[in-house]
Amino acid sequence: MELATPVGIVLAVIAIAVAFVMEGGSPMVAFSNPAAILIIIGGTVGVGLASNKMSDVGAGTKATLKMLKPGKKVDSAEVVNELMQYADIARKDGLLALEEKAKAVEDPFLKRGLELVVDGTDSDEVAEVLEADIRAMRDRHKIAAKFHMDCATYAPAIGIVGCVLGLTLALGHMDDPSAMGHAISAAFIATLWGIGIANMFFMPISNKMKRVSSAEVHHRQMIVEGILAIQAGVSPRAVGEKLKSHLSPKIRDTVGEKKAA
Repeated sequence: MELATPVGIVLAVIAIAVAFVMEGGSPMVAFSNPAAILIIIGGTVGVGLASNKMSDVGAGTKATLKMLKPGKKVDSAEVVNELMQYADIARKDGLLALEEKAKAVEDPFLKRGLELVVDGTDSDEVAEVLEADIRAMRDRHKIAAKFHMDCATYAPAIGIVGCVLGLTLALGHMDDPSAMGHAISAAFIATLWGIGIANMFFMPISNKMKRVSSAEVHHRQMIVEGILAIQAGVSPRAVGEKLKSHLSPKIRDTVGEKKAA
């Protein structure tokens, strides 16, 4: 898991809570109106469901959990080294020699590309199949990010609905200024929650999904370029130099230093 998202969300919440205390308030006031919280969370998720398919919501939830769950970090430089190794094998022993290597590859996308090459598939068809796979993945990621962005869009409006509802109820206490003041304060809790979860949860999660998706698409496009170069008989060194353009300057120098797994 990339820690920027949870750390950023927690930091934002802490900053707001500390500022509230500095102004003489208590952060617990945000939880003083359970009805408002129910309106915001239930209403936001409800309209989010209404604007998407159930399968989209399931995909969004699954993608969120996968993104937040600790996982193996992709080492792009190591993948380039691995592709250089395959290029060396292909140049020395032919493409069929990659068949055994392909069986041990853990990345399903890279494995599929190598198997297509070993099977003698035309280079244009290899590119078409792998690019179609990338487009399908990108579309899945867009659907997952859209659900969270929809919720980020609706949450502030639902917060206003909760606030108006609270103010309407507060008018029933006009004969008791103390009770009316408390009711008005509680009404604005809905707006606080609406704006808060939109800008400190749903929108950051959606944007993080887009960023992760972009990185994965870029990584897979690098793999496609490497596989096609191997199929074309390009030398290992040329494959490495060709793929370095996909890497950040910080890790380009590590290409060729580590032996591919």
